[in-house]
Amino acid sequence: MISMCDSLIHLLGDQLSLNVSALTGASKKTDIILMTEVSEETLYAPHHKKKLVLVLSAMRHFAEELKQLGFNVEYVYLDDTNNTGNLTSELQRFISKHRPKKIIITEPSEYRVLSYYQNLKAHINVELEIREDDRFISNKREFENIFSNKKTYLMETFYRKMRQKTGLLMENNKPIGAKWNYDKDNRNPIPSNVKPPKIPYFTPDQITLDVISLIEKRFAQNFGDAFDFFFAVTKKEAEIAFDDFINNRLTNFGEYQDAMRDDLEFGFHSIISMYMNIGLLSAVECCKKVEQAYHNKKCNISSAEGFIRQVIGWREYIRGIYWLKMPEYKTLNFFNNTRKLPSFYWDENKTEMQCLKSAIKQTRVHAYSHHIQRLMITGNFAMLIGVSPDELDEWYMGVYIDAFEWVEMPNTRGMASYADGGIVGTKPYAASGKYINRMSNFCDNCKYDPNKVIGENACPFNYLYWNFIINHKEKLEGNHRMLYSYLTLKKKSDKEIAAIKNAADIFLNTL
Repeated sequence: MISMCDSLIHLLGDQLSLNVSALTGASKKTDIILMTEVSEETLYAPHHKKKLVLVLSAMRHFAEELKQLGFNVEYVYLDDTNNTGNLTSELQRFISKHRPKKIIITEPSEYRVLSYYQNLKAHINVELEIREDDRFISNKREFENIFSNKKTYLMETFYRKMRQKTGLLMENNKPIGAKWNYDKDNRNPIPSNVKPPKIPYFTPDQITLDVISLIEKRFAQNFGDAFDFFFAVTKKEAEIAFDDFINNRLTNFGEYQDAMRDDLEFGFHSIISMYMNIGLLSAVECCKKVEQAYHNKKCNISSAEGFIRQVIGWREYIRGIYWLKMPEYKTLNFFNNTRKLPSFYWDENKTEMQCLKSAIKQTRVHAYSHHIQRLMITGNFAMLIGVSPDELDEWYMGVYIDAFEWVEMPNTRGMASYADGGIVGTKPYAASGKYINRMSNFCDNCKYDPNKVIGENACPFNYLYWNFIINHKEKLEGNHRMLYSYLTLKKKSDKEIAAIKNAADIFLNTL
């Protein structure tokens, strides 16, 4: 049946907010909101089952919320018989059905999806309005202007601009506490007698149970398990989860945010990045709540500043880099790495390295590990053995519940693998087993010795680290932040270097 409407508003799965720009001025009488679950979006990466459950269940809940508010909603389920499986072809199907005067979307967060809509313009006879995604503090033009006269893209430069723009933790245009950054206070290991409280678990309702059943049936071979899903799927639940963080974990977040321990699931982290990334929580509002918690003496300045820096600093900065450098950024491979990702990234029982086993197990069970586990364990190892950035991208994009390309790719290519050659990170985040031993208890239960570089049971991270330093000397020796590593390398004898390279070769041939 063909009907007519003023505007057809197409909302995507990461735009689940009443404040999203596409809904500004939306009429409950003359506009129609279209939401589509399509196979194309479930298959472009090997998504963790819990990630698929989160997005589809949150979409279905948000559609119900819109209907209860009186909006006209057209919702396409993944297993609908008429579903064409493609975002733009579904949009075209509903253009034919409703003959709208205008199509309205909020700019997609990913370059590939924006390209779909831009290409669609030439194939439809109706106006397509793409509105800016104003859920972020900074837009593309502002980001470009901040760095227009600078040779490097230093995050700290951007972060201070965002602090001044938002006024967060500012007084008389100066940072509260007289320091902009308390990162040096955020690097302590968690003592064995400190037990972080558990995060809230949410019991799935019927909508979520239906999605779980769908995912386990249709994506049986995907990573992880959907049956024990417990994350928030509505704005109300996400707010409960964040309030629990403020009340129970924020006070220790700053001090222990880099710490790792094999008996920890979530530590003192907030576990809300996925809710921000799909629209259930406002990043700015979360930062305001943390600022208020500091003023109410619920946490110290290092915890408050550490959280706010991660959100208005790092998160916004990474998005700025993504849009500034795409699509070329997706092709960068500074070290020309080509190795396939080892199979144990999909099955932690295939490795005897306890740090990797722990990080990958947590990823498989929860579709989550915190930023240091991603950067200094799974990412560091992949860089040291020369994994292709494309392979690593695909893994990170698939297995983490908060992974969307705009935030995943610059973190993976910029930080974890240094594939961008220094656009994001000022040096490769390469580290030996000594760092892992200092920041975790992984080495306590591992067959490998973090204090041995070569020889029986030497930690592979140690000889792989020095092999990396040796192999990439030409590209890295001039980096001032690598000075200590190359001064140490000069002290090693030819015999030591040969032994390191031999140990690395033997190990790499087993992968």
